[in-house]
Amino acid sequence: MITAEDFYKVTCAIVPLYFAMLVAYASVKWCKIFTPEQCSGINRFVAVFAVPVLSFHFISQNNPYQMDTKFILADTFSKLLVLALLSLWAIFFKAGGLDWLITLFSLATLPNTLVMGIPLLKAMYGDFTQSLMVQVVVLQCIIWYTLLLFLFEYRAATLLIQTQFPGPTAAAITKFEIDDDVISLDGRNPLCTESETDDNGRIRVRIRRSTSSLPGSSALSSSMGLTPRPSNLSNAEIFSINTPHHANHDFTLGHGDVAFGYRSASPQFSTGYASSDAYSLQPTPRASTFNEMDTTTVATTANTPVWGRSPVAGKFSQQPSPAFSGVRMVWESPVKCESGDQIQQGRKEVGEKEISFRDCTKIPMPEEADTKAAATNQEMPSALVMLRLILIMVGRKLSRNPNTYSSVLGLVWSLISFKWDVGMPNLVKYSIKIISDAGLGMAMFSLGLFMALQPRIIACGTKRATMGMGIRFICGPLLMSAASVTTGLRGVKLHAAIVQAALPQGIVPFVFAREYGLHPDILSTGVIFGMLVSLPVTLLYYILLGLY
Repeated sequence: MITAEDFYKVTCAIVPLYFAMLVAYASVKWCKIFTPEQCSGINRFVAVFAVPVLSFHFISQNNPYQMDTKFILADTFSKLLVLALLSLWAIFFKAGGLDWLITLFSLATLPNTLVMGIPLLKAMYGDFTQSLMVQVVVLQCIIWYTLLLFLFEYRAATLLIQTQFPGPTAAAITKFEIDDDVISLDGRNPLCTESETDDNGRIRVRIRRSTSSLPGSSALSSSMGLTPRPSNLSNAEIFSINTPHHANHDFTLGHGDVAFGYRSASPQFSTGYASSDAYSLQPTPRASTFNEMDTTTVATTANTPVWGRSPVAGKFSQQPSPAFSGVRMVWESPVKCESGDQIQQGRKEVGEKEISFRDCTKIPMPEEADTKAAATNQEMPSALVMLRLILIMVGRKLSRNPNTYSSVLGLVWSLISFKWDVGMPNLVKYSIKIISDAGLGMAMFSLGLFMALQPRIIACGTKRATMGMGIRFICGPLLMSAASVTTGLRGVKLHAAIVQAALPQGIVPFVFAREYGLHPDILSTGVIFGMLVSLPVTLLYYILLGLY
C-alpha cells in the first residue's frame, strides 16, 4: 500500500527534473534569454559530454557479475515480442511496412531510461532499482540502438537501390565500395553512385559524396590561398575567390553540394563540406556570406556576375557583366544521383563561355514515395552484399556517437573493477563526477530548450499523437507485464519493470528518426508531449500497482 510519505518521496524525485525542464522552456519561450544558436550550443554540450559521462558514471559503478537474469530476460523478451508482432503486421497487412515497423518499435520499447528512469524508480522502489535501470541502459546502448540503426540503414540502402537501380538490375550488384567520407546513407547529404559492369554482367557500385571525388580540390584551393568560411547551409563550405581576370573562365557550381570552383588552365576544384551536428537536438545556424534565396557572387578583380537566385534553389538569372559577356551556362548531370525524381538535364546558352551545374539531390522522404509499393517488382543484391554494406554504415555511424564509447568503456571498466576489486583513481573519479553530477539536470534542461524551440508541442496531428501515446503508455507496459510474468518476474521487480515501460519516449530514437527523415514528427511528439503525459501516467501506475 502506498503511504503519503512514499508519495511525497516520489514527488521530491520528479519535481526537480521537471523544474529544470520548465525553467529552460520559460527562458526561451517567454523570457527570450537564449537564442536558437545558444540553445544549440547547450544541446551540443549535453549530447557530447554530459549524457555520455553520466552514462559512463552509472555503468562503471554497476556490478555486471550480479545482473538480474529474470529482469533482463523480461526486458529482452518484451522487445522481441514487439518486433515479432510488428514484423508479422508488416508482412501480411497492406497498411504495414518497414517504415512503420521502425517507428512503432521505437515508440513501444525504447523509453528515456537513463535520464528519467533511474531517479524515478529509485525513489519509488529503492536503491536496488538503479542497478536494474543501468542494466537496461547498457542493453539499450549496445544492442537495441544498434539494431534500430541497422534497420534505418537497411531502409536507406533499399531506397538508394530502388532509385538508382530499379527493377532486376540490382540483382547483378556484387560489391559496394563506399568512400571514407560517407558516414551514412541517411539522405541528409547528397550521395552519388558510380557503377561498373564487367564482362560477366556483374556490377560494382561506388557510393560517394557529391564533392568527394572531384580531383585537385584541396590541393588547388590551398595553393590559391582560398579560405573556407562557415556557411548557414548544412554540409557545405563556401570558398571566397579573388583571383586575377583571365581570358578563359570555367566556373563550376555544384548543385546540391553548393561547390564553387574557378578554373583557368588549372584542374577543376570544389569545396569541402562541414559535417552535420548529428547528435544535437537542433542544427547549428552559422553565419555566411552566401544567401541561398538572395544573391550569390563569385568575385574577381574585374567585374562580378550576380545571380538572382542560387543554384541550390534550382533557378538562376544573370545580370549583365562586362567580364562575363558571352557566357554559356550548362546544367548537366554526369553521374547518377540518389533521388526519387528523374535526373534533369538541360542547357541554356548565352554566349561562348561555360558554367556547369552538377545535379545531385537527396533521397525523398517516405511521405513522398511509397517504398512498399516500389519494392513490389524490385530485385535486390544478395544478402551478403547488402549485409556488408549495412554493417559498414552502422559501424561508421556508431563510431561517431559518443554514447557508444561511454557505454563500452563503462562496461569494460566495471568488468575489470568488480573482477579484481580495482578502484578508480580519485583523480579520474572526481573529474568524471563533476560532469556527471551536472549531466542529469543539463539533460532535462536541454529537453526544455528543445520543447521551447518547436512550433507546436503536438507536431504530428491529434490522431497520430493519440496513437503514439497509446502505444507508449498502454501497449508498452502491457507487453512488458506479459513478458515479465512469462519469465517469472514477481513482486516489486515486476512493478518496476511495468513503470519503466511507461516512461516517456527516449531521445536517441527521435534523433535517428530526424536524421533518416522517418516520421520525426511522431517521435518529436513522443518526446515532448510524452514528458507531460508521463508524469500523471507513471504516478497512476505506481498507485495502482501499490494496491496489489
